Amino acid sequence: MSTKSLIIINPNASQTVTDGIAQAVAPLEAFGIPIRCLTLTEGPPAIESQKHADLTIAPMLRLAAAQKDAAGFVIACFGDPGLHALRDQTHLPVLGIQESAVMTALTLGQRFGVIAILPNSIPRHLRAFGAMGVLDRLAGDRALGLGVADLADPDKSLRAMIATGTRLRDKDGANVLIMGCAGMAHYREILESETGLPVVEPCQAAAAMALGQIALNQSHKGARHA
Repeated sequence: MSTKSLIIINPNASQTVTDGIAQAVAPLEAFGIPIRCLTLTEGPPAIESQKHADLTIAPMLRLAAAQKDAAGFVIACFGDPGLHALRDQTHLPVLGIQESAVMTALTLGQRFGVIAILPNSIPRHLRAFGAMGVLDRLAGDRALGLGVADLADPDKSLRAMIATGTRLRDKDGANVLIMGCAGMAHYREILESETGLPVVEPCQAAAAMALGQIALNQSHKGARHA
């Protein structure tokens, strides 16, 4: 087993969200690389705007720099705040959950639909999808109308997710769904069952990609040397 760990950073201050992320990625520990999930205690309680996202970048970079046992990093916020800054800071693999979720969805269906938390999240998503050049594969991006804290209420959040996923399938033509928030990690299996579509949980997608890059000695700065 590796003595170094994949570090997953939750840029908001919610330990509940971090615990959900840890639960979501636990099956990937079977690959033999330890995974540590960290909470950015300096972050906001929830990241629900561009301002919130941008304010997490500097403290997140400091937290990442302090992880001397890191084999790679995942930024666990759908919006990928600080993704390119952290890639500038380290030669280790750095994956964002939004970018990874989209890339995974493109292998599972022709048109992907995104379940966002709030309407003001959608413009941030669309800017990112435009930069990635994947808008022609986007079926739709629909908001639940729930805040991150509301996702802890399973009845409320599941009803909203199933209804939103069904609209993305039936009205927008999505044949794969992306859960557009790290706080949705608990609900992937039931959402797949209820909609009949493959569902991408973004933290799982990013962790799987990061573990592959670690195993293959790949990163954005070329091969890493001990």
